[in-house]
Amino acid sequence: MFPKNYETVFILTPVLSDAQMKDAVDKFRKVLTDNGAELIHEESMGLRKLAYTIQHKNTGYYQLFEFKAPGTIVEKLNTEYLRDERVIRHLTTALDKHAVEYNERKRKGLVGKKKQQTENAGEAK
Repeated sequence: MFPKNYETVFILTPVLSDAQMKDAVDKFRKVLTDNGAELIHEESMGLRKLAYTIQHKNTGYYQLFEFKAPGTIVEKLNTEYLRDERVIRHLTTALDKHAVEYNERKRKGLVGKKKQQTENAGEAK
């Protein structure tokens, strides 16, 4: 099976210390790398307000991994998320070529620039 691009986001409970959060993130990074995933991008979004209350909590620590791996890894990763009580929500999605291209442009800071350039050109007139 050839590798596909995936993106996974998980939310950790906010009652953890910084060391415990780092430990949890390292654990899931290790699950990915030990199962043959190639990490493309990692983003810590920090503590954010949740859209709705989950397990009596209004905030959570968000973490994102973008990776390339065979499809069998998603099952293992989801199992690890479900076994860990620190994770209050998780979502893993397969990325198509357009999403991969969008993520690359976003990392380079090119997302939203076209609109800004046209607005600036309009002000100059």
